[in-house]
Amino acid sequence: MKKRNLIVLVILAVSFSSFSQEKWDLLFNGKNLKGFKKLNGTAEYIVKDGAIIGTSKLNTPNTFLATEKNYGDFILELEFKVDKGLNSGIQFRSNSLKEYKDFRVHGYQYEIDPSERAWSGGVYDEARRGWLYTMEKNPAAKTAYKAGEWNKVRIESIGSNIHTWLNDIPCSNLMDNLTATGFIALQVHAVNKPEDEGKTVQWKNIRICTTDVQNFRKPFPAGVFQAYCIDNSLSDAEREAGWKLLWDGKTTEGWRGAKLTSFPDKGWAIDNGLLKVMNSTGGESANGGDIVTTKKYKNFELSVDFMITDGANSGIKYFVDTEVNKGEGSSIGCEYQILDDKLHPDAKLGVNGNRTLGSLYDLIPAPENKPFRKGFFNTARIVVKGSKVEHYLNDVKIVEYERGSQMWKALVACSKYAKWPNFGEAAEGNILLQDHGNEVSFKNIKIKEL
Repeated sequence: MKKRNLIVLVILAVSFSSFSQEKWDLLFNGKNLKGFKKLNGTAEYIVKDGAIIGTSKLNTPNTFLATEKNYGDFILELEFKVDKGLNSGIQFRSNSLKEYKDFRVHGYQYEIDPSERAWSGGVYDEARRGWLYTMEKNPAAKTAYKAGEWNKVRIESIGSNIHTWLNDIPCSNLMDNLTATGFIALQVHAVNKPEDEGKTVQWKNIRICTTDVQNFRKPFPAGVFQAYCIDNSLSDAEREAGWKLLWDGKTTEGWRGAKLTSFPDKGWAIDNGLLKVMNSTGGESANGGDIVTTKKYKNFELSVDFMITDGANSGIKYFVDTEVNKGEGSSIGCEYQILDDKLHPDAKLGVNGNRTLGSLYDLIPAPENKPFRKGFFNTARIVVKGSKVEHYLNDVKIVEYERGSQMWKALVACSKYAKWPNFGEAAEGNILLQDHGNEVSFKNIKIKEL
């Protein structure tokens, strides 16, 4: 009797063990590049000592060593080592299609960033939307990368959930549903300096689990910020944190013309989830006119995704009083400038660049070196806590100031706003999107009152 029970226990233990462990498949056999193909660039990949080695090359675009097979839901683990100064990445759920930029590799990328910025473990949307998750959203993970050593990667891509780790430290917490399947690829980034040619990035122990992945999720800390990238909607976590949509992606609800009681009947369009200022004369509020929220706001965190066309000018204003300046031109308020710095002449006006992208218009300049991506959506964020205000562009702080301070009053006195008494010092105001006669698209307009 005891012997039979022992046999049953052994069988149960073996069965339990077989169902409690991930079933891994090797993507790299450690000997050659079987199962991979090279895409886009001409950087070289070789196999040596059980590792794939990619070597940077001048005068070639980003090069990708891609799996011949596509993957949907999976858990991926591997190790990498990279030379100082060479940016790299690991593509997943990525594609190379004739109809998309003539076979340009595009899709999610696990960032490998040995620079002082320390964004390794972040998620970048290659050749599409740009950064989805930087380590500014999770600063504790900036210490995860080990320079000059082998670093361990884990990526869980399951349904709309994407979680990443670096050396067992949780990095990105992302929800996005743009792409459900695609290949995995190892990137050798383009270089444009002779001293960066010949640098290497290496990968080894590349394995993937595609079976019962829901059962093998690794616990992810609840406190790590979740980036929700499904357009014009909110996650449960955002709702719980107090975020609200300022635009629903479909209607004009919650908005009106700055000098109207209703939404403008021209100059603006709702197009496939985008709120667009239509191209006209390039004049300030001369076509459909500015639009403002029907509600006023005091302390808040505002996030807006925007994309400009070549040479475009627009802006996001706050603490707007629509009763001021009812004549020609734009309504008055503090402005986060939206501008094509290279092609619009306004960038060279003002003082020390205080009319460039991200600046507090005509008052405080944003840095010249800022993380703007031309031709893609960028995220403007404005944080107001009492008199203190911050401007961010793609998670990087670019402007900060204190309303009503002695410095503030001095800046206003030397600006175009000097004629407006107590400019920018109102306790609350409307939020405004500017019509400056150039096509600009907005989406994911959301706010959290503080």
